[in-house]
Amino acid sequence: MVFNNILETIGKTPLIRLNNIVLHIPATVYAKVEAFNPGLSAKDRIALHMIERAERLGKLKPGGTIVDATSGNTGFSLAMVAAIKGYKCVLTVTSKISEDKLNNLKAMGAEVHLCPQEAKPNDPASYYRRAEQLAKDIPGAYYINQNFNQENSEAHYLSTGPEIWEQTEGRITHLIGATSTGGTMCGSGRYLREQNPDLKIIGVDAYGSVLQKYHETGVYDEKEIYPYRIEGTGKNIIPANMDFDLIDRFVKVTDKDSALRARELARMEGMMVGYSSGAALQALEQIQDELTENDLVVLIFSDHGSKYVTKFFSDKWMIQQGFLEQELETVS
Repeated sequence: MVFNNILETIGKTPLIRLNNIVLHIPATVYAKVEAFNPGLSAKDRIALHMIERAERLGKLKPGGTIVDATSGNTGFSLAMVAAIKGYKCVLTVTSKISEDKLNNLKAMGAEVHLCPQEAKPNDPASYYRRAEQLAKDIPGAYYINQNFNQENSEAHYLSTGPEIWEQTEGRITHLIGATSTGGTMCGSGRYLREQNPDLKIIGVDAYGSVLQKYHETGVYDEKEIYPYRIEGTGKNIIPANMDFDLIDRFVKVTDKDSALRARELARMEGMMVGYSSGAALQALEQIQDELTENDLVVLIFSDHGSKYVTKFFSDKWMIQQGFLEQELETVS
Protein backbone atom coordinates (compact mmCIF):
# COMPACT_ATOMS: atom_id res chain seq x y z
CA MET A 1 0.00 0.00 0.00
CA VAL A 2 1.30 3.47 -0.92
CA PHE A 3 0.57 6.70 1.02
CA ASN A 4 1.05 10.33 0.04
CA ASN A 5 2.45 11.26 3.46
CA ILE A 6 2.83 9.83 6.94
CA LEU A 7 -0.42 11.38 8.18
CA GLU A 8 -2.41 8.99 6.00
CA THR A 9 -1.14 6.08 8.10
CA ILE A 10 -2.82 7.30 11.31
CA GLY A 11 -5.46 4.99 12.79
CA LYS A 12 -6.65 1.45 12.03
CA THR A 13 -4.37 0.11 14.77
CA PRO A 14 -4.54 -3.62 15.61
CA LEU A 15 -6.42 -5.30 18.43
CA ILE A 16 -4.10 -7.93 19.87
CA ARG A 17 -5.07 -10.69 22.27
CA LEU A 18 -3.11 -10.99 25.54
CA ASN A 19 -2.19 -14.55 26.44
CA ASN A 20 0.57 -15.45 28.92
CA ILE A 21 0.14 -12.45 31.21
CA VAL A 22 -3.62 -12.96 31.72
CA LEU A 23 -3.81 -16.72 32.20
CA HIS A 24 -5.35 -16.12 35.66
CA ILE A 25 -7.99 -13.69 34.30
CA PRO A 26 -11.31 -15.42 33.51
CA ALA A 27 -12.24 -12.99 30.70
CA THR A 28 -10.86 -12.76 27.17
CA VAL A 29 -8.50 -9.76 27.07
CA TYR A 30 -7.40 -7.73 24.07
CA ALA A 31 -5.20 -4.64 23.80
CA LYS A 32 -5.85 -1.80 21.38
CA VAL A 33 -2.19 -1.12 20.58
CA GLU A 34 -1.96 2.56 19.63
CA ALA A 35 1.83 2.37 19.26
CA PHE A 36 1.14 1.25 15.67
CA ASN A 37 0.32 4.87 14.81
CA PRO A 38 3.26 6.60 13.06
CA GLY A 39 3.92 8.84 16.08
CA LEU A 40 3.77 5.74 18.30
CA SER A 41 0.72 6.88 20.28
CA ALA A 42 -3.04 7.43 20.26
CA LYS A 43 -2.40 11.17 20.23
CA ASP A 44 -1.75 11.11 16.47
CA ARG A 45 -5.51 10.78 16.03
CA ILE A 46 -6.39 13.90 18.00
CA ALA A 47 -3.48 16.01 16.71
CA LEU A 48 -4.50 15.58 13.10
CA HIS A 49 -8.21 16.00 13.81
CA MET A 50 -7.83 19.12 15.97
CA ILE A 51 -5.45 20.82 13.55
CA GLU A 52 -7.60 20.11 10.51
CA ARG A 53 -10.68 21.30 12.38
CA ALA A 54 -8.88 24.56 13.27
CA GLU A 55 -7.89 24.97 9.62
CA ARG A 56 -11.49 24.53 8.44
CA LEU A 57 -12.71 27.11 10.98
CA GLY A 58 -10.01 29.58 9.93
CA LYS A 59 -8.40 29.60 13.39
CA LEU A 60 -5.08 28.31 12.05
CA LYS A 61 -3.62 30.11 9.04
CA PRO A 62 -0.82 29.00 6.68
CA GLY A 63 2.58 29.60 8.27
CA GLY A 64 1.04 29.87 11.75
CA THR A 65 2.23 28.44 15.05
CA ILE A 66 0.66 25.59 17.01
CA VAL A 67 0.93 25.89 20.81
CA ASP A 68 -0.06 23.41 23.51
CA ALA A 69 0.72 22.03 26.96
CA THR A 70 1.60 18.35 26.78
CA SER A 71 2.94 15.37 28.72
CA GLY A 72 4.87 14.50 25.57
CA ASN A 73 2.77 12.31 23.28
CA THR A 74 0.31 14.93 22.06
CA GLY A 75 3.22 17.31 21.58
CA PHE A 76 5.08 14.82 19.41
CA SER A 77 1.98 14.19 17.31
CA LEU A 78 1.34 17.93 16.94
CA ALA A 79 4.96 18.47 15.90
CA MET A 80 4.68 15.65 13.36
CA VAL A 81 1.53 17.13 11.80
CA ALA A 82 3.10 20.61 11.89
CA ALA A 83 6.16 19.33 10.02
CA ILE A 84 3.99 18.01 7.18
CA LYS A 85 1.70 21.04 7.03
CA GLY A 86 4.37 23.72 7.44
CA TYR A 87 3.50 25.11 10.87
CA LYS A 88 5.80 26.01 13.74
CA CYS A 89 5.19 24.06 16.94
CA VAL A 90 5.75 25.46 20.44
CA LEU A 91 5.14 23.18 23.43
CA THR A 92 5.20 23.41 27.21
CA VAL A 93 5.97 20.30 29.28
CA THR A 94 6.44 19.51 32.97
CA SER A 95 9.76 18.59 34.49
CA LYS A 96 8.62 14.95 35.02
CA ILE A 97 8.74 14.29 31.26
CA SER A 98 11.11 11.48 30.32
CA GLU A 99 14.38 12.42 28.64
CA ASP A 100 13.36 10.20 25.74
CA LYS A 101 10.14 12.15 25.16
CA LEU A 102 11.93 15.48 25.48
CA ASN A 103 14.51 14.51 22.87
CA ASN A 104 11.79 13.19 20.58
CA LEU A 105 9.96 16.52 20.68
CA LYS A 106 13.11 18.43 19.79
CA ALA A 107 14.00 15.95 17.04
CA MET A 108 10.62 16.64 15.43
CA GLY A 109 11.43 20.35 15.34
CA ALA A 110 9.34 21.55 18.29
CA GLU A 111 10.37 24.46 20.49
CA VAL A 112 10.03 23.11 24.04
CA HIS A 113 9.54 25.07 27.28
CA LEU A 114 10.18 23.08 30.49
CA CYS A 115 7.93 24.00 33.45
CA PRO A 116 8.12 22.86 37.11
CA GLN A 117 6.08 19.73 37.82
CA GLU A 118 5.06 21.04 41.26
CA ALA A 119 3.49 24.27 39.93
CA LYS A 120 -0.25 24.47 40.59
CA PRO A 121 -2.53 24.80 37.54
CA ASN A 122 -3.15 28.54 37.99
CA ASP A 123 0.49 29.35 38.70
CA PRO A 124 1.97 31.40 35.81
CA ALA A 125 4.89 28.94 35.88
CA SER A 126 2.63 25.91 35.26
CA TYR A 127 2.74 24.34 31.84
CA TYR A 128 -0.94 25.20 31.31
CA ARG A 129 -0.58 28.94 32.00
CA ARG A 130 2.74 29.12 30.17
CA ALA A 131 1.16 27.68 27.02
CA GLU A 132 -1.71 30.17 27.23
CA GLN A 133 0.71 33.06 27.54
CA LEU A 134 2.88 31.89 24.66
CA ALA A 135 -0.20 31.63 22.44
CA LYS A 136 -1.01 35.25 23.27
CA ASP A 137 2.55 36.48 22.72
CA ILE A 138 3.31 34.70 19.42
CA PRO A 139 1.77 36.30 16.31
CA GLY A 140 -0.39 33.87 14.35
CA ALA A 141 -0.42 31.30 17.14
CA TYR A 142 -3.28 28.90 17.78
CA TYR A 143 -3.64 27.30 21.21
CA ILE A 144 -4.73 23.68 20.71
CA ASN A 145 -5.78 23.33 24.39
CA GLN A 146 -6.21 19.55 24.28
CA ASN A 147 -7.76 19.38 27.76
CA PHE A 148 -10.70 21.61 26.87
CA ASN A 149 -10.86 21.29 23.08
CA GLN A 150 -13.66 18.76 22.65
CA GLU A 151 -12.44 17.85 19.17
CA ASN A 152 -10.05 15.71 21.23
CA SER A 153 -12.77 13.25 22.25
CA GLU A 154 -14.53 13.67 18.90
CA ALA A 155 -11.45 12.24 17.14
CA HIS A 156 -11.79 9.02 19.13
CA TYR A 157 -15.56 8.94 18.70
CA LEU A 158 -15.05 9.01 14.95
CA SER A 159 -12.16 6.54 14.77
CA THR A 160 -11.04 4.53 17.81
CA GLY A 161 -14.52 3.60 19.04
CA PRO A 162 -15.76 2.33 15.66
CA GLU A 163 -12.52 0.38 15.14
CA ILE A 164 -12.88 -1.41 18.48
CA TRP A 165 -16.54 -2.22 17.82
CA GLU A 166 -15.73 -3.69 14.42
CA GLN A 167 -12.64 -5.58 15.63
CA THR A 168 -14.53 -7.22 18.52
CA GLU A 169 -17.57 -7.86 16.30
CA GLY A 170 -19.63 -6.03 18.93
CA ARG A 171 -18.68 -8.47 21.71
CA ILE A 172 -16.78 -6.00 23.90
CA THR A 173 -18.12 -5.86 27.49
CA HIS A 174 -15.45 -3.74 29.24
CA LEU A 175 -13.26 -0.85 28.09
CA ILE A 176 -10.34 -0.05 30.41
CA GLY A 177 -7.76 2.67 29.91
CA ALA A 178 -5.81 5.49 31.49
CA THR A 179 -7.61 8.80 31.88
CA SER A 180 -5.87 12.14 31.50
CA THR A 181 -7.52 14.64 29.17
CA GLY A 182 -10.40 12.16 28.91
CA GLY A 183 -10.40 12.22 25.13
CA THR A 184 -9.47 8.60 24.38
CA MET A 185 -11.71 6.90 26.93
CA CYS A 186 -14.69 9.23 26.64
CA GLY A 187 -14.62 9.56 22.85
CA SER A 188 -14.21 5.83 22.27
CA GLY A 189 -16.51 5.01 25.15
CA ARG A 190 -19.29 7.29 23.92
CA TYR A 191 -19.39 5.51 20.56
CA LEU A 192 -19.25 2.05 22.13
CA ARG A 193 -21.92 2.87 24.72
CA GLU A 194 -24.23 3.99 21.91
CA GLN A 195 -23.84 0.52 20.39
CA ASN A 196 -24.12 -1.32 23.71
CA PRO A 197 -25.73 0.53 26.66
CA ASP A 198 -24.51 -2.20 29.06
CA LEU A 199 -20.82 -1.67 28.23
CA LYS A 200 -18.66 -1.01 31.32
CA ILE A 201 -16.20 1.89 30.97
CA ILE A 202 -13.46 1.90 33.59
CA GLY A 203 -11.03 4.80 33.86
CA VAL A 204 -7.57 4.32 35.33
CA ASP A 205 -6.38 7.06 37.67
CA ALA A 206 -3.11 7.77 39.49
CA TYR A 207 -2.48 8.43 43.16
CA GLY A 208 -1.81 12.17 43.15
CA SER A 209 -4.65 12.89 40.73
CA VAL A 210 -8.05 14.45 41.46
CA LEU A 211 -10.19 12.50 38.97
CA GLN A 212 -11.45 9.58 41.03
CA LYS A 213 -12.54 11.69 43.98
CA TYR A 214 -14.19 14.24 41.71
CA HIS A 215 -16.12 11.43 39.99
CA GLU A 216 -17.29 9.97 43.30
CA THR A 217 -18.05 13.19 45.20
CA GLY A 218 -18.16 16.10 42.76
CA VAL A 219 -15.49 17.78 44.88
CA TYR A 220 -12.27 19.13 43.42
CA ASP A 221 -9.88 18.44 46.29
CA GLU A 222 -6.41 19.98 46.05
CA LYS A 223 -5.34 17.75 48.95
CA GLU A 224 -5.46 14.85 46.48
CA ILE A 225 -2.69 16.43 44.39
CA TYR A 226 0.93 15.45 44.81
CA PRO A 227 3.73 14.47 42.40
CA TYR A 228 3.62 11.01 40.85
CA ARG A 229 5.59 9.13 38.21
CA ILE A 230 3.03 7.72 35.76
CA GLU A 231 2.79 9.77 32.57
CA GLY A 232 -0.43 10.20 30.62
CA THR A 233 -2.58 9.13 33.58
CA GLY A 234 -4.47 11.37 36.01
CA LYS A 235 -4.87 15.14 36.23
CA ASN A 236 -4.60 18.04 38.66
CA ILE A 237 -7.38 19.84 36.76
CA ILE A 238 -10.83 18.79 35.55
CA PRO A 239 -10.62 18.61 31.72
CA ALA A 240 -13.71 19.38 29.64
CA ASN A 241 -13.14 16.18 27.65
CA MET A 242 -13.72 14.09 30.76
CA ASP A 243 -17.36 12.97 30.69
CA PHE A 244 -17.81 11.74 34.25
CA ASP A 245 -21.36 10.54 33.53
CA LEU A 246 -19.95 8.15 30.93
CA ILE A 247 -17.34 6.55 33.19
CA ASP A 248 -18.71 3.78 35.39
CA ARG A 249 -15.83 3.94 37.86
CA PHE A 250 -12.21 4.90 38.32
CA VAL A 251 -9.53 2.52 39.57
CA LYS A 252 -6.42 4.03 41.16
CA VAL A 253 -3.06 2.36 40.53
CA THR A 254 0.39 3.00 41.92
CA ASP A 255 3.50 4.15 40.08
CA LYS A 256 5.36 0.98 41.07
CA ASP A 257 2.67 -1.51 40.06
CA SER A 258 2.14 0.21 36.71
CA ALA A 259 5.87 0.19 35.93
CA LEU A 260 6.21 -3.48 36.84
CA ARG A 261 3.20 -4.45 34.70
CA ALA A 262 4.63 -2.60 31.70
CA ARG A 263 7.94 -4.42 32.10
CA GLU A 264 6.09 -7.74 32.34
CA LEU A 265 4.23 -7.01 29.10
CA ALA A 266 7.56 -6.78 27.28
CA ARG A 267 8.87 -10.03 28.77
CA MET A 268 5.67 -12.08 28.59
CA GLU A 269 3.81 -10.73 25.55
CA GLY A 270 6.60 -9.17 23.49
CA MET A 271 4.86 -5.80 23.73
CA MET A 272 7.06 -2.84 24.53
CA VAL A 273 4.43 -0.33 25.61
CA GLY A 274 4.25 2.76 27.78
CA TYR A 275 3.61 3.62 31.42
CA SER A 276 -0.14 4.15 31.05
CA SER A 277 -0.43 0.75 29.34
CA GLY A 278 1.07 -0.84 32.45
CA ALA A 279 -1.45 1.17 34.47
CA ALA A 280 -4.34 -0.23 32.39
CA LEU A 281 -3.11 -3.79 32.92
CA GLN A 282 -2.74 -3.16 36.67
CA ALA A 283 -6.33 -1.88 36.82
CA LEU A 284 -7.43 -5.12 35.15
CA GLU A 285 -5.57 -7.05 37.84
CA GLN A 286 -7.41 -5.11 40.54
CA ILE A 287 -10.90 -5.81 39.14
CA GLN A 288 -10.34 -9.39 37.94
CA ASP A 289 -12.75 -10.83 40.52
CA GLU A 290 -15.59 -8.92 38.83
CA LEU A 291 -15.02 -10.60 35.47
CA THR A 292 -16.39 -13.85 34.02
CA GLU A 293 -15.46 -16.12 31.12
CA ASN A 294 -18.21 -14.47 29.08
CA ASP A 295 -16.57 -11.04 29.24
CA LEU A 296 -14.42 -9.50 26.53
CA VAL A 297 -12.16 -6.76 27.85
CA VAL A 298 -10.31 -4.21 25.72
CA LEU A 299 -7.38 -2.39 27.29
CA ILE A 300 -6.17 0.84 25.71
CA PHE A 301 -2.39 0.67 25.27
CA SER A 302 -1.76 4.32 24.45
CA ASP A 303 1.89 4.50 23.42
CA HIS A 304 5.20 2.76 22.81
CA GLY A 305 7.78 1.78 25.41
CA SER A 306 10.65 3.37 23.48
CA LYS A 307 9.52 6.65 25.05
CA TYR A 308 10.45 5.28 28.51
CA VAL A 309 13.80 3.56 27.99
CA THR A 310 15.50 5.83 30.53
CA LYS A 311 12.59 5.47 32.95
CA PHE A 312 10.85 2.23 33.95
CA PHE A 313 12.73 0.13 31.38
CA SER A 314 15.94 1.22 33.12
CA ASP A 315 16.90 -0.95 36.11
CA LYS A 316 18.86 1.99 37.50
CA TRP A 317 15.82 4.29 37.42
CA MET A 318 13.59 1.61 38.96
CA ILE A 319 16.05 1.13 41.82
CA GLN A 320 16.30 4.90 42.37
CA GLN A 321 12.51 5.08 42.70
CA GLY A 322 12.47 2.16 45.11
CA PHE A 323 10.53 0.02 42.63
CA LEU A 324 13.22 -2.70 42.55
CA GLU A 325 14.77 -3.73 45.85
CA GLN A 326 18.12 -4.70 44.45
CA GLU A 327 19.97 -4.37 41.18
CA LEU A 328 19.06 -7.12 38.77
CA GLU A 329 21.83 -9.50 37.83
CA THR A 330 23.11 -9.31 34.30
CA VAL A 331 24.09 -12.28 32.18
CA SER A 332 27.32 -11.94 30.25
